Amino acid sequence: MPETRKAPPAAVEPLLHRAARVENQIHRFREKRARKRGLLPTIVPYTGYGSTRWVRVLSRVLLTRTGSLEGTDRLNVRGWRSFTSVPVEGAVVEVAIGGRTHRVSTDRGGVLDVRIDVDLSPGWHVATLSTEGSPPVDAPLLVIDPEARFGIVSDIDDTVMVTSLPRPFLAAWNTFVLNEHARRPVPGMAVMYERLHSAASACPVVYLSTGAWNVAPTLSRFLSRNLYPSGPLLLTDWGPTHDRWFRSGRLHKQTSLDRLAEEFPRMRWLLVGDDGQHDEELYGRFLRDHRENVAAVAIRQLSPSEAVLAGGRSRAEHAEGSDVAWVSAPDGAGLWDQLRWSGAVPVDAERDL
Repeated sequence: MPETRKAPPAAVEPLLHRAARVENQIHRFREKRARKRGLLPTIVPYTGYGSTRWVRVLSRVLLTRTGSLEGTDRLNVRGWRSFTSVPVEGAVVEVAIGGRTHRVSTDRGGVLDVRIDVDLSPGWHVATLSTEGSPPVDAPLLVIDPEARFGIVSDIDDTVMVTSLPRPFLAAWNTFVLNEHARRPVPGMAVMYERLHSAASACPVVYLSTGAWNVAPTLSRFLSRNLYPSGPLLLTDWGPTHDRWFRSGRLHKQTSLDRLAEEFPRMRWLLVGDDGQHDEELYGRFLRDHRENVAAVAIRQLSPSEAVLAGGRSRAEHAEGSDVAWVSAPDGAGLWDQLRWSGAVPVDAERDL
């Protein structure tokens, strides 16, 4: 019999903000109408991660015409189309992994984010997800080797992907307009990541962004097409939370970093971001709070035009007073050279690959 487990539901959150209550009513109205039109629950799988004893399974349940992602461009091509899909609150999802089946449920935005106890070997695995009779889908899972001591946490916008847009419009433009073919990779970053990923045994790569879960398929294809190492995306959900009008991207990044430090206390991370606005501040705070979990900080310097669009550069005083290597350069090649000579990367990574 499947094990029943509840993901953290919206019902336990105290006194939902007025905006969240309105959003809930809209979602429920749209879901009711969509089901009357015959739309079916569909699971959009995301890449999860974990250790040999537990995994974090990530996905989202939406209503579509076919109940399957096959041949469904509206979820995969342009971000704005994914926002026309209806999320399913409280959908019961069966997660089959490691010879056991667990019953979990989605949150108010249709997102499934649940930690499950397992017994798995390091490496890549899949969890098979199904709901309400829909075709099962496989969600990739990266099980991090308990012996791994070095990993990468990377921002996305203006770090691995050139945006060249004013920050107030960046999220909306990337979400509602662009597809992955219209985005340009930052020169040299994929090569740097692949060198570190290949040289450091079992090096995990985690992509941390303030982007919405709706665009996860687009971002995953961009990373794959531009030869970035595979790894989980840690995104957020749009809209109000239980206590504010709109969720905070900075808070999402901060809590995600703190969670990684708690989940992998022996891991030392290379933190990669840009000097557009908040990455240096966030990484500086994480360095002060979790010095033992930081191998180095690498900041991509924006060009003058990119800096203007980003609202200026952040100040670099966050690097002061620490013995952790804090390097900056306009591209991946420059960052690689500085990291190699700083001694902050694994010794084997000094080989030319």
